[in-house]
Amino acid sequence: MSPRRNIEKELSALQDACWACRKCVDEGIIPDAAPVFAGRASAPFFLVGQAPGPIERQSRQPFSGRAGRQLGRWMVTAGFASEEEFRRLTYIAALMRCFPGRVGSGIGDRPPPSRAVQNCASWLQAELELLRPQVLILVGQMAITRFLGPGSLEERVGRTFGSRPVMVPLPHPSGQSRWLNDRANRQRLADALATLNEERRRVLEQRDPGAGQRPGHPGSRY
Repeated sequence: MSPRRNIEKELSALQDACWACRKCVDEGIIPDAAPVFAGRASAPFFLVGQAPGPIERQSRQPFSGRAGRQLGRWMVTAGFASEEEFRRLTYIAALMRCFPGRVGSGIGDRPPPSRAVQNCASWLQAELELLRPQVLILVGQMAITRFLGPGSLEERVGRTFGSRPVMVPLPHPSGQSRWLNDRANRQRLADALATLNEERRRVLEQRDPGAGQRPGHPGSRY
């Protein structure tokens, strides 16, 4: 009989190794490393984003800027009691763990270089294998494509994919995105958040009968 795995201990060791990673610096992709991610071994939800921004680089907390505030509002709409509850129940990481830098013009963030995403892929894979989340929240086109392959946001947002984990695609909450200017896309987002609410209820009911029954907030703005 094999000894029982200590998931918390394994995750802590994995996180320490990721925080110490300097691979992209050594390869000249970025000037300095500041990996950003957060979450507990017990988290039943796992959110995958694109990469941290300059605010996250300073705070060392994922989605801590303007986009994070929007994401928090979305998660309350999806039935979480608060942004704090959402973060407590969700492991939050990204395809690239460090801030990729600004674009040459200085307006906007640089997209994660493919080599950096490859370098970080082992961290994401190890976390998913260790935590085995029940729901995978994919935020932004890059994260969605990583798990579902090429396709438009219109084809994915508002639907779920897979079963263990259930994958719920969302657009990126950045204020620079114009995707939500379209009324049909706003409805797709509303459908996605309603679906996430259903998954939240299911997961929390399994963990603690009665815990998932608190109604969501369909009137909240997003």
